[in-house]
Amino acid sequence: MTAATAPITWPDAAREARFHAWLAPLCQRFGFDAASLVPASADASFRRYFRVRGSQGSFIVMDAPPPQEDVRPFVDIASRIRAAGLHAPEVLAEDAEHGFLLLADLGTTLYLDALQTPAQADALMRDAVRALVQFQQRVDPQGLPAYDTELLQRELSLFETWCVMQEYGHSWTPAQGRQWQRLCELLIGSAQAQPQVAVHRDWMPRNLMVTTPNPGILDFQDAVRGPVTYDIASLLRDAFISWDEDRELDWAVRWWQQARAAGLLAGHAMGEDFGECWRALEWMGLQRHLKVLGIFCRLKHRDGKPRYSADLPRFFGYVARVATRYRELQPLIGLIEPMTGALTTSAFTLR
Repeated sequence: MTAATAPITWPDAAREARFHAWLAPLCQRFGFDAASLVPASADASFRRYFRVRGSQGSFIVMDAPPPQEDVRPFVDIASRIRAAGLHAPEVLAEDAEHGFLLLADLGTTLYLDALQTPAQADALMRDAVRALVQFQQRVDPQGLPAYDTELLQRELSLFETWCVMQEYGHSWTPAQGRQWQRLCELLIGSAQAQPQVAVHRDWMPRNLMVTTPNPGILDFQDAVRGPVTYDIASLLRDAFISWDEDRELDWAVRWWQQARAAGLLAGHAMGEDFGECWRALEWMGLQRHLKVLGIFCRLKHRDGKPRYSADLPRFFGYVARVATRYRELQPLIGLIEPMTGALTTSAFTLR
């Protein structure tokens, strides 16, 4: 059964009735038939998406049940992205109190799917890099939550709690705990020393759509003000697709050149030396990969979504690659080996 043919179920009759009462007047206004409602996608959160079709084309409906979800940040960031001249879905109708949105439909072609065709990969990734620089330069970061020391540390703690302890049943000794805390301090210090910009926080192929103009941008509601390398690291070292390092470097250099030209790296050593930029990008990516290892294990153990844990080897591979490259980070290898064995970067497949 595909997503488009799966039945739509509701946690309770009251929410279902409220949803259809909200949707009914929109059917006439936008020329679609509620009977055409089918699942479009779901994600790791409580949000889910439906597609409806009618005389004016197709639309996306977001169901984001409070109190687990709040659609107001999505509406806010969508407006900021569109004001920056980028392609986010237009919010056509909203019921923020109950967590319902009607959105313009950006289509069905994910970057993640299109990148499987090698001939398209370079052009699509160049578009994603160009759009990212525009996002960083033009999306207003004022009022966004700060990607501060507290948040970075809280994310890193997910790795110890959910991956080390819950998934693998392992506890670090006091000495290992001190090593871990020192590693956290190094990664957080590197992130905090970077220029701070609007950060999408999941700028990856699963959240980019092949559209005109390209790309369409999704899943931006958790945007923050934070390190300039966070989103390019997310793009190059993704949860679901990996690249050989020559291609990573090519796209990273293109981002660096465009970011310099846009003034995003002014006054920072990263702007003068690509080697400094690459180091900051790798360290930022490592923070993200450790966080994601924790999140994927939490999805498995707390939320009953085990499919994400299939990609744990990919992320341990990313971690091993970076930790072995920098002397300050090498203690991390000893911390992860009891869980992974003598893991090397060959533990996952590069494209």
